[in-house]
Amino acid sequence: MNLTDVLDVRACATDLAAKDKQQAIWRLAELAGKSEAAADLDSETIFKALYDREQQGSTGFGKEIALPHARVPGMKSFLVYVGVFPRGVPFDAVDKKKVKVCFVILGPPERVQEHLRLLAGISRLLAHTNAKQEIQRARKPEVIIESIQRHIGEGEAGQPAEPAEALKLLLVTVYVESYMYDILELFLDFGIEGATILESTGMSRYISNVPLFAEFIGFMNESKNASKTILAVVPERHVSRIAHRIEEVTGDLDKREGAIVLALDLSFAKGSMKMM
Repeated sequence: MNLTDVLDVRACATDLAAKDKQQAIWRLAELAGKSEAAADLDSETIFKALYDREQQGSTGFGKEIALPHARVPGMKSFLVYVGVFPRGVPFDAVDKKKVKVCFVILGPPERVQEHLRLLAGISRLLAHTNAKQEIQRARKPEVIIESIQRHIGEGEAGQPAEPAEALKLLLVTVYVESYMYDILELFLDFGIEGATILESTGMSRYISNVPLFAEFIGFMNESKNASKTILAVVPERHVSRIAHRIEEVTGDLDKREGAIVLALDLSFAKGSMKMM
């Protein structure tokens, strides 16, 4: 399922206005009824699903963008649409800025993995392209769709995992906590639906306890002792591209310390790491 397959121009709008988040979500809920994907649901049902999700934490992730989303009982397929609030609306965003562009995702409750892939794909699309600026300037819904289609490249939002002739065990060890979220997000972009994360430590923790190295204890940064290792089974064809995308997060792995990517051959694999 591609993002463009579930985008519906009929539900998009470029001229919304609202005084607060609750009113903004109501405006967005009303738009959903213009699409066949939500034709059997009333605005109140969609509003409640979106608003209940917002009560768990704001979907305004900064830079005047929000991703309201909900798993809606009764929906049989996904619907993605965009609402633009030219004057902005308070949304409790992480950077406290008013939100001007809302991507809305509505989908069946049971299709969790597809929902996650759409979320991750849209987030990455908006973070790494000029799509947001173009959407904000759009005067017609058709221009919104055209902009999104132009900015979605190979391997972007919503791409399903390709059939794998061969699998690799991918291990990614990092010492910087903030890298983890970006790396897991790009995993979702590639259709990797599950991974195991191991808490680990670097050798400096133990070396610092050896009397011979006692004089160096002050130079061994305790915060760098802790690391995390992500283990995931991935199609062999994706390994090089994933490594390249990880370097977009960490920098050149051959020149920086504190991170490594390994891909090991698998002679046997049965089962799944997919999230429940």
